[in-house]
Amino acid sequence: MRVSKEKAADNRQKILASAARLFRERGIGATGVDSITGDAGLTHGGLYSQFGSKAAITAAAIGFATRRSKHIWQRTAERKPGSKTFPAIVDSYLSRAHRDAPGRGCVLAALGADIARQPAAVRRAFSKELRYTFEMLAELMAHDAQPRRPDDAIAAFACMTGALILARAVDDQIFSDRILKAAARRVVQLAGVRGVQLRRRAKRR
Repeated sequence: MRVSKEKAADNRQKILASAARLFRERGIGATGVDSITGDAGLTHGGLYSQFGSKAAITAAAIGFATRRSKHIWQRTAERKPGSKTFPAIVDSYLSRAHRDAPGRGCVLAALGADIARQPAAVRRAFSKELRYTFEMLAELMAHDAQPRRPDDAIAAFACMTGALILARAVDDQIFSDRILKAAARRVVQLAGVRGVQLRRRAKRR
């Protein structure tokens, strides 16, 4: 039976949502097509009719997840305008909540180590989204009508993603919290956003 355009679009969204979450939780290599279709409630045929290959799914899932993250940043900018935007983004990104939920978090940090071993199409998609992320972050870092250099955003985001990866890797929660806190403070300081304090984190569980 032929699938309507609306149903096909819905199936595509389900596949991308499942793939993006599973890739972030398990890694690309450890996530097979069976896992994606099972999670999405679809068949192999439905998946391959939409994408054709796992590499195509991976590339599309990276874009899907990155767009979600950018939407969160945009909402943060609306709630915390001006010089408050960037510190609020850093505080949320380098938080325990983000650290403890990789399946819903930044796909660039979750998959960065995997991407280097992926086909060219996947690396190209990752590179494209990373460049867009740098551009958006540079805009959001601006304050007092002063534009930020692209290299400022590159340095800030590299520190943010690196800290998140390390905080997830260590086996000591106190040490992990320290990594997040130290990186958050330094990133905001280096960005030159003064007079704004990071939100006090919840007490240690």
